[in-house]
Amino acid sequence: MNTMNPEINLSKEAPLEEPERQYYYIEKAKKYVKEQMEKLGRQLTFCVVTFGCQMNARDSEKLTGVLRQIGYTEETNEEKADFVIYNTCTVRENANMRVYGRLGQLNRIKRRKPYMMIALCGCMMEQEHVVERIRKSYPFVSLVFGTHSLSSFPQLVYETLTGAKRVFQRGGEDTIDENIPVRRDGHFKAWLPVMYGCDNFCSYCVVPYVRGRERSREPEAVLKEARQLIEGGYKDITLLGQNVNSYGKNLPEPVNFAKLLKEISDMEGDYWLRFMTSHPKDCTKELIDVMASSGHIAKHLHLPFQSGNNRVLKEMNRRYTREQYLEIIRYAREKMPGIARGTVYRNLKLMEQAREIARLEMPDGPDRFDKTSNPHGHLYCDCCGSLQDLPVIGLVREIENAIGTEVRSYQLTIHYICPECREKQAEL
Repeated sequence: MNTMNPEINLSKEAPLEEPERQYYYIEKAKKYVKEQMEKLGRQLTFCVVTFGCQMNARDSEKLTGVLRQIGYTEETNEEKADFVIYNTCTVRENANMRVYGRLGQLNRIKRRKPYMMIALCGCMMEQEHVVERIRKSYPFVSLVFGTHSLSSFPQLVYETLTGAKRVFQRGGEDTIDENIPVRRDGHFKAWLPVMYGCDNFCSYCVVPYVRGRERSREPEAVLKEARQLIEGGYKDITLLGQNVNSYGKNLPEPVNFAKLLKEISDMEGDYWLRFMTSHPKDCTKELIDVMASSGHIAKHLHLPFQSGNNRVLKEMNRRYTREQYLEIIRYAREKMPGIARGTVYRNLKLMEQAREIARLEMPDGPDRFDKTSNPHGHLYCDCCGSLQDLPVIGLVREIENAIGTEVRSYQLTIHYICPECREKQAEL
């Protein structure tokens, strides 16, 4: 966690320079929250719910760091929190629908708790049509901001807490926030972003539009954070980027990812080093050589494979061929004969053991897997086998009231015939 500037004078106007401006608003918000807690005679709590990728998880660590710095206490149950933040993903439509479903549940809770503050952020909030839907259909949401506004989060929180109007902010400059407080989730595994955004514009992908263009952190900043993590006892460090091995292309003095990876892996200490996500077109033999020569880098290459057909790859705008991809794999196996060849099912099992996903046993069909971070039930169609998320927060609350104790975990699957199958049956 970063240390706040002790020279901040709250009687003066907010500084114009960053990060001093955000430090100023952290202190202003801290003073306001303290006054509110004294009036209420209790702690104010927050809950950050993360949807999506590892970068979103890292962003949530920043949100958590700021809110703790302000004076909020973390609460894992969003129903009990005073300040709820949904950090959203928009890569898949289903992720959007899950957010809308959760908002419907929160609306009922907020009617009982009018003091509850609800915020939405993340990739989904960089889409204009989504923001307009939130503005018109979800008036109980107080704060909405996108990925480009994360560095201004302290100011946005203060404006929301003290203002009479809802706060909306999306778009803006693609800046890198190096000095925002961070509260890491755990003490063993750490996310270490090295770059943000993407310049590839694959035909099927929304990431460049919601995460912005590629921008790399300065090598000195990355190396400093890596050294702090190693000295802090973190054993499993993952370097992150939407296209991690294109790192450094936009720096004043370009440096490639292979050189950065080597500098980190040369640091003394007891740790494993990983990275994701790699793009095949930027995966070089130099990078593989660095992996092969280091005792700190896990012998695991995360390399997305969309198609084995060159025509399809071209239409996807992937900018590599089947032959180029196979050459990368051949060279990696030559240099690292024991490189992990993770299968889908092996990785699913490991994720299940780590409690990152839950196994759903389906009748007369293959098992399904789902995230465990956002509790919900499921609707299973006995006819076509489709599976849909089912918000059940209200039902779980009723069960808790009936049994007189907290429900710690649950798996609820309701079997039915979906509308599409009922319509088909009616036509027969």
